[in-house]
Amino acid sequence: MAALGFRLIANFPRPDAALVEGFRHAATGHVGDALGRSAAMDASIKPVSPVVSFCGVAFTVKTRPVDNLVVWKALEVAQPGDVLVVATGGHLAHSTWGDLTSRVGAGRGLAAMVTDGAVRDLDGIAEAGLPVFAAAVTPNSPQKDGPGEINVPIACGGQVVNPGDILVGDRDGVIVVPRHDAAAALIELERIRSYEREQLEAITRGDFFPPGLDQLLVERGAVLVDAAGNVQ
Repeated sequence: MAALGFRLIANFPRPDAALVEGFRHAATGHVGDALGRSAAMDASIKPVSPVVSFCGVAFTVKTRPVDNLVVWKALEVAQPGDVLVVATGGHLAHSTWGDLTSRVGAGRGLAAMVTDGAVRDLDGIAEAGLPVFAAAVTPNSPQKDGPGEINVPIACGGQVVNPGDILVGDRDGVIVVPRHDAAAALIELERIRSYEREQLEAITRGDFFPPGLDQLLVERGAVLVDAAGNVQ
């Protein structure tokens, strides 16, 4: 029987590769809109590497603060195109990732690494070329004692992440696309992209404000007044 708190699960249901590809190159803002505008990880989780855009399948890691033993096992087991999502409980005083893990991750073909914890060795991370997103940077190193788990449901940056979810990242942050919602979200994403293109075209030709703006404000309870305070 697997030890609770120390389970290393190698395999999990994965989304269709074509479905994952549909989110590639999508702006996180558009993907977030497609998911109801509340699918982003905490604003503190931002890129710390020069390469900032990624899309891939979540490979989850749960580790205790000040430890990255199971992170190394995850690097061995994860598949090309996976995103290592490392949940530390938001511990920021010690790193869970650095230049060596970045080089291994890049060599293994990972899409990115995302953590609610801290990282170190920014110069080496930059040289490795792997997108790395973290909540903080610190020179303090972790231990390698365990326990920890891989491919269990985790909480990272205020979002639930399950193995097999789709993650999209760019300079704005990270969006979590639940695997079971991905097909529907991709349809909505295309609608939002079309709407955004229409709005950009309108602004380019000088139509700066959406039609019906004042009517919408009134419907929401706003009162329009002139400079003298008279209701219009």
